[in-house]
Amino acid sequence: VQFVESGGGLVQPGESLRLSCVASGFTTSHDTLGWFRQAPGKEREGVACFSNSRGAIYYADSVKGRFTISRDNAKNTMYLEVLSSAPEDTAVYYCAACTVVGKIAYPTTPYGSWGQGTQVTVSS
Repeated sequence: VQFVESGGGLVQPGESLRLSCVASGFTTSHDTLGWFRQAPGKEREGVACFSNSRGAIYYADSVKGRFTISRDNAKNTMYLEVLSSAPEDTAVYYCAACTVVGKIAYPTTPYGSWGQGTQVTVSS
């Protein structure tokens, strides 16, 4: 199992970027995979998650309407489009297997199997 995230960078508030995650050992078409982020001094939080094999999608309230999760099953790759970025989106973004309980997405991949993440910095 391996996750490789990419696409992060420095953007100004309001700008967009697309993050990519290549998931080895998973099948994006039916595995519940998602995106998490960790800002400095804060706990890791679930951002978006394909919450079942039928494609139901979870978004954290803080990103609804601004983030879009998608996947290219032929490439076994998952994406996170960050639209209209804001300074509070500054964090390291990770992909992992996920599950949704109530209104919160939790990772099901052991932290020892996570990738290096990709840094997103939103600043003017």
